[in-house]
Amino acid sequence: MRPEALNPLFAETRDLEGVGPKLMKPLEKLGLTRIKDVAYHLPERFVTRRAIANLDEGSEGEQVIVALTPTEHRAARNPGRGPYRVLAQDEAGNICALTFFGRASYTAKKQLPVGEKRWVAGRLDRYGDMLQIVHPDHVEKDSSAHMGRLVEPVYALSEGLTQPKVASLTAQALERLPELPEWIEPSQFEREGWPAWRDALHLAHKDQHEKARDRLAYDELLANSLALLLVKAEGRRRKGQALIGDGHLREMLSLPFEMTGAQKRSIAEIEGDMQQEAPMLRLLQGDVGAGKTVVALHAMLIANEAGKQAALLAPTEILARQHFETLRNMAAPTGVEVALLTGRAKGKEREGILMGLLDGSIDILVGTHAIFQDTVNYKDLGLVVIDEQHRFGVQQRLALAGKGKRAPHTLAMTATPIPRSLTLAQYGEMDVSRLDELPPGRQAIDTRVVSQDRLDDMVAGVERHLASGQQAYWVCPMVRDSEIADIAAAEARYASLKERFGDDVVLVHGQLKPEVKDANMERFASGEAKLLVATTVIEVGVDVPSATLMVIEQAERFGLAQLHQLRGRVGRGSEKSVCVLLRGSELSETGRKRLALMRETQDGFRIAEEDLELRGGGELLGTRQSGEAAFNIANLEQVQKLLPAAHADARLLMDRDGGLTSERGEAARMLLYLFERDWGVQLLRGG
Repeated sequence: MRPEALNPLFAETRDLEGVGPKLMKPLEKLGLTRIKDVAYHLPERFVTRRAIANLDEGSEGEQVIVALTPTEHRAARNPGRGPYRVLAQDEAGNICALTFFGRASYTAKKQLPVGEKRWVAGRLDRYGDMLQIVHPDHVEKDSSAHMGRLVEPVYALSEGLTQPKVASLTAQALERLPELPEWIEPSQFEREGWPAWRDALHLAHKDQHEKARDRLAYDELLANSLALLLVKAEGRRRKGQALIGDGHLREMLSLPFEMTGAQKRSIAEIEGDMQQEAPMLRLLQGDVGAGKTVVALHAMLIANEAGKQAALLAPTEILARQHFETLRNMAAPTGVEVALLTGRAKGKEREGILMGLLDGSIDILVGTHAIFQDTVNYKDLGLVVIDEQHRFGVQQRLALAGKGKRAPHTLAMTATPIPRSLTLAQYGEMDVSRLDELPPGRQAIDTRVVSQDRLDDMVAGVERHLASGQQAYWVCPMVRDSEIADIAAAEARYASLKERFGDDVVLVHGQLKPEVKDANMERFASGEAKLLVATTVIEVGVDVPSATLMVIEQAERFGLAQLHQLRGRVGRGSEKSVCVLLRGSELSETGRKRLALMRETQDGFRIAEEDLELRGGGELLGTRQSGEAAFNIANLEQVQKLLPAAHADARLLMDRDGGLTSERGEAARMLLYLFERDWGVQLLRGG
């Protein structure tokens, strides 16, 4: 139960003065539904304004404060569409247009009466021959209210909100902050010279106070690390089952390749974990094509050798079917029974699978979320394998563990190489194995960078490729970081390619009905369709060996991690594969470096580290990569700088006070509730 001291922070934003139903809509768009959200809505940047006596003293593009007297209001010919301008002059007689768009024009009429002097703050620009300030940040009757504050925060807005309004709400939220006990380890707190929590929030809204910002980021990272360590500790406390395989099933495997050193090492780590009574919680990180499935099969056979069942959970039906076919073929010499259960299984087919799980005749079950429904029961589940780990949150991982008579061992897999510095942030409760070698004999993918100007040549090249009996992917560009716009771009490209290639082309994007999307994917996977046009929703792990050409349009818009994942859709068969990165005419320096690196290397772990460097304070993983460790306060630079210390502090707290009952432990519980990691608190005995 949430500590009472935090209740003021979790009160609704509508409790603040001046917030009615109309204002709640733009606040909800920004996720500012509670007092806490408003208090933590930190400025994106700060502007420094200069007070000038007249417009001649200002420079174009400069943030200024100047006294102006309105002389004329000019409404647009088409009200509501064009700009609303208020002409005003300074004390020297210079004219400036104060320009407003949309609803702001109604405010302008009240704020700027003709003939009455006002102090105006905003960015001085030029429109044609006239100076102008678009949407002034402040309009005041005298210079005392906002004008004395030359350094001013700039907040993220949505339509219907203004900077002064957000500043006003923030000030109210900060007034409601309670005094909370200190949760940071005292020596760390003193060494960094950080302000107390309440002071840090006040300071972070006033100026670019680095220590205040770092302290708030550290709080978030500490809460995350502590919650993940609590999950890990709970797993070790739970009664699991030691699974010791005698190797007889694994000896029967007849793999057509020699396993890499990384695969053998990972299998040994997994086997060691499974021999312990405490349930294994391990993450298997493998680059595209590194052979995670073989490692997972060995883990499942260890469970089978020990007389237990294993289940593999895939995020989509098509991936589940793919895993089923692969595992069934590889495991055929062993005689173990592999079954598939998805939402499509109905009637007698489903009943047969459920009975087989219950009587133990099914050794390995592959499927989607359907395999963990309440109606699905196992005779003795010993191991759960989760594919594409980033699709499943910590709470889901906890729920899966409840399916066995005793807590089953858990092996999670991800094909997204993650920089070492960020692994703790997402998977702090897991031990990690890395497949950082590719199997011998895999052909390198020929990666080429081609100008978008040569689009017609590219389409002709695709035609020759399809005529040779091979298949291809065409990934459409990201447009303004908007999924709807992305889909429009994909549909337009699909329409133009369909004109040329007819029914050989299929389309896949996130807004298609699941059954339509699956049907299109199956047409492509079976070879019936030759060209797949898609947004970035092409599923990680989709395996079509005869697809040997990948075209990525406007490749410079994608993050390196995503380019690497997309390239990994080809190069899965014996034929030589090509990835063409179509680039736009205007390349930034970062875009140029990304594309050059893609040509230079296929090492996903190196690409992930370089991506981290090139992104600076951007997203943690590839463009719009799904993942649960999205931090609201900590930016990437702070994660790299502060996470190791936060994790060490959390570990120290757990080692000294695993139940969080000491004075600092009680403060740490408060922190977990503050950052809504209270599922971590629930794992403590007695809550």
